[in-house]
Amino acid sequence: MDRRPGFSARLKLTLSYAGFLLLGGGLLLAVFWVFVLRWMRDVDPPAIQRKYGIVIVLGPDRSDLLRGFYPAAAAAMGFILVFGLLGGWILAGRMLAPLTRITDAARMASGGSLSHRVRLRGRKDEFRELADAFDAMLEQLEFHVAEQQRFAANASHELRTPLAISQALLDAARNDPARDQGELLERLHTVNARAIDLTEALLLLGRSGRGSFTRERVDLSLIAEEAAETLLPLAERRRITLDVTGEKAPALGSAQLLLRLVTNLVQNAIVHNLPDGGRVTVHTEARHDARMLRVENTGRPVPPELVPTLTEPFQRGTGRTRTGEHAGVGLGLAIVHSIVRAHDGTLDLAPRPTGGLLVTIRLPAEQAGAAQQASSFSRACEIR
Repeated sequence: MDRRPGFSARLKLTLSYAGFLLLGGGLLLAVFWVFVLRWMRDVDPPAIQRKYGIVIVLGPDRSDLLRGFYPAAAAAMGFILVFGLLGGWILAGRMLAPLTRITDAARMASGGSLSHRVRLRGRKDEFRELADAFDAMLEQLEFHVAEQQRFAANASHELRTPLAISQALLDAARNDPARDQGELLERLHTVNARAIDLTEALLLLGRSGRGSFTRERVDLSLIAEEAAETLLPLAERRRITLDVTGEKAPALGSAQLLLRLVTNLVQNAIVHNLPDGGRVTVHTEARHDARMLRVENTGRPVPPELVPTLTEPFQRGTGRTRTGEHAGVGLGLAIVHSIVRAHDGTLDLAPRPTGGLLVTIRLPAEQAGAAQQASSFSRACEIR
């Protein structure tokens, strides 16, 4: 924004300090004149009076004192002005030094350097609170920028793979016209379907992250039953027992996004399970302050150090493959995490002692969700 040049804050503070000091000195001199010189008796100098045995020496008369008072008062006011300007300039500089450091950090951040921090030392005050808040903002910005860059690089790599495979298949068909066209078309269909799934997952991840959706009253138990019914054929083919238990759990949110959330969790629980005889349990529960959804599955042991990375995009974890009907694109739990955050909920992943994973989702109760809807909408508008 273009602005007209003006006085600096330091000069304004200096003039303010000097002005207040000059005003205080003027008031002090005025008080001295009113209460001392104005009521001074006019006597012939020098004179000595005796009253009640006490000797009182009266000096010059009031006119002489006034003639001597004005030059002294002018000199004092001049000294106060110079002292106020000099002292105000020094004090203003010391007071505004933290703002100068914050401004320098902001300029560096606007130039792309998000690693710089202000790190003001000293006891807590308004400037240090501002500096700490600015440092926290820079830290969050640096984290999100790095996360977005990493996500963009991974997404580009993931999208490039099916495109490269399609290009290779087309080149092979052109160089070998006698090749079986049915096999080629089938492989192209598989690769193209994977690219479409990946693109749709990326779009869904971006949509859920913005939080730009209409909230309505939904029942997590019904959504869990619908997701389980959809994935029951997959569970039967893999000989996985799929159970849905619990009670009604009404909440406020997007039915489409929450269905995708539960579907992703149940699909992951089925795919990453035992080769035979595994089990998946989906449980819903309504508490006074939250709505709970738990998805628990058997499977291979999950290392605890791997659990925090499972919600990152394109992290597939131990034993996850990229082949098969439901190989996935590495965005399942990332989408789940994004949808949970958009609904002001929490996601907890915990490895089971006997193998597999326990996923617990906690969403605000229907009343609490209604109160948070306005704030979530405001944040979404600010992001857009």
